[in-house]
Amino acid sequence: MKIVAPAGNMERFYSAISATADEIYLGLKGFGARRNVENFTVEELKKAIDYAHLRGSRIFLTLNTIMTNREIELLYPTLKDLYNYGLDAIIVQDIGYAEYLHKNFPSIEIHGSTQMTVANYYEINYLKELGFKRIVLPRELSFEEIKEIRKHTDMELEVFVSGSLCISFSGNCYMSSFIGGRSGNRGMCAQPCRKEYKTSCGEKSYFLSPKDQLYGIDEIKKLQEIGVESIKVEGRMKDISYVYETVSYFRSLINGIDKEENTPKLFNRGYSKGYFYDNDKNIMNRDYSYNMGEKIGEVVGKSIRLDEDIVSGDGITFVSKDYKNLGGTYINKIAYKNEKLILNFPDGTKYVFRNYNKRLNDEISKKIKSTDKKLEINFDFAAKLNEKLILKIYLEDENGNRILNLEEISETLTQKAQKRAISEEDINEKLSEIGDSEFTVKDIKVNIDENIFIPLSELKNLKRNAVEKFREKILSYFRRDLDRELKENNQEYFKLEIEKDKPKDLEIRGIVSNEEQKNFLENIKNEYNIKEIYYRTYDIAKQSMLGQHNLDNKLASNLYELLENKNSAVMLNWNMNIVNSYTINVLEKIKKLESFIISPEINFSKIRELGKTRLKKALLVYSKLKGMTIDVDIADSKNEIITNKENDKFNIIKNNYGTEIFLDKPLNVINIMEDIKKLNVDIVVLEFTTETIEDIKKVLKQLKTRKGEYREYNYKRGVY
Repeated sequence: MKIVAPAGNMERFYSAISATADEIYLGLKGFGARRNVENFTVEELKKAIDYAHLRGSRIFLTLNTIMTNREIELLYPTLKDLYNYGLDAIIVQDIGYAEYLHKNFPSIEIHGSTQMTVANYYEINYLKELGFKRIVLPRELSFEEIKEIRKHTDMELEVFVSGSLCISFSGNCYMSSFIGGRSGNRGMCAQPCRKEYKTSCGEKSYFLSPKDQLYGIDEIKKLQEIGVESIKVEGRMKDISYVYETVSYFRSLINGIDKEENTPKLFNRGYSKGYFYDNDKNIMNRDYSYNMGEKIGEVVGKSIRLDEDIVSGDGITFVSKDYKNLGGTYINKIAYKNEKLILNFPDGTKYVFRNYNKRLNDEISKKIKSTDKKLEINFDFAAKLNEKLILKIYLEDENGNRILNLEEISETLTQKAQKRAISEEDINEKLSEIGDSEFTVKDIKVNIDENIFIPLSELKNLKRNAVEKFREKILSYFRRDLDRELKENNQEYFKLEIEKDKPKDLEIRGIVSNEEQKNFLENIKNEYNIKEIYYRTYDIAKQSMLGQHNLDNKLASNLYELLENKNSAVMLNWNMNIVNSYTINVLEKIKKLESFIISPEINFSKIRELGKTRLKKALLVYSKLKGMTIDVDIADSKNEIITNKENDKFNIIKNNYGTEIFLDKPLNVINIMEDIKKLNVDIVVLEFTTETIEDIKKVLKQLKTRKGEYREYNYKRGVY
């Protein structure tokens, strides 16, 4: 089982390698699902690639966001440079971009991001057909669901085992996007889940904020037993101590060592096992949403009773009984557990938390400086009387097969020993002295004649030359020549020629959420020329919930509902995040797909650029937009309204699949229907969720009058 570690910059990258990470995921400046992180320049990324390869690790580039036509094509020269240099894999969200990469960079691995929300083996096996090598599973899957998926696919599986949990399924969270234009699907999430909300009863809390996730040895053993290939540590925005300690912790667990959990001492807003044992409400922490640290004491009278030892340099936070941060300070003394510490603290202080552990951070800092991951190499040494020395150096794969070889031959001949002959022990000792390099010697095989003399300086030079050449051979092994590859395979650069589309007469379709809405629209559809009415479906097809998805419904909200649909003319819902022509090109190959709703995250000008397609393009013109799709029952099986500090209201709706959050103020661009024709779409869609019949009547009236409420959200501004 491999460990996939995060790196938000070069310092964190070195930390992850020192902690023995097998694979590192990182981003280019300006791209990927963590654009707020420092990230890497191209030159830094190349440096990281060489550093990792010389230590037996691999580098994955995160391009796991929705991307426009222009962005896809703009990145080509940069990716060609990195591909030729030896980049190992690219993590993507967009299936159109995946096809573009697969055709243009044929020997690189394509990994599906958790942003794809692929939660069952039907979808996974479809992605394998498209050329995907690995899928990062949603955090919301339980162990039993992962186990079932493992039984039915040989795709490589990667599972998050630590770090921040999004309360919404990744890739299906739109609150940040629709509130302020900062899209999680573009790597710019403003984290509305970490804000304070007020319920309809007036209760204030961090209603949408989950604890972080941290698996232990029992969970890791279970994942090992079923054959999960990789476990993933979240944390590109975490510091070097967090990265090092967390990777080291999981290395111990993989090796069967039940190591102490120190990660919560470095970053802590509460921890749980996530969804591993199903959707337990224990994952939520409504008291606070930021890194409070570990609780180390409580105010008793005028002093603080300590639950843990403290040392000079520890950073502490004073917290009220309702977990409000009242300020903090650094400790300048040593005190011990159960002591009463005399310290000035703000009025109202109830608890003391440690958010900087000086002793632990110092220990980790020393380990980072004194440890480094080494690549295991092997030597075969042969020396025959009056012949040149031969030193073979090679690597082995996990099965013991030789995968990279180099042979170095001395310039001088061996001689018969006049005094003391060289021994196998002498040779083993000298060859084992590898010095300050990226390598460590795993095995040495020696085959020498008896009673021969070899100058130790000659042996040392032979080894030094062999190791240096082998170092260069390893780096060369990963280099590619894309132009030569494409020529040998009679391939050319793949770029879509996008044919301009033209305006059409608009067809009207409706989406409803309940039987009352459906019956009402059926009765008046001819009056308003509504051609088709669909029932809303649930965005996520979790492995354990597949039986609840209605495959007779002509509207599909995930790949499972599309691929297994029983109809010959299916519409794909807007949560599939379709924003570019490359994705449309992939979907066109699914014969039963008739139409798709364009993502309401992109603006009108980008919609116009999508071009001509055999599929009908649909635009959402009215909807109380969905902000989140949540697996845990956050509102105790009832519907609820929550309000943020900006006074935006959100409707929480519980259904048979899970929980959904909808914006209270609807998207509504009905007034500009004539302008919408110029976007070259075929269909306009009215989506009804929490609306009453009276609400629907007002919307339908607006269809005729073109007068009424107007709100365009991202259609005008787009997303960052």
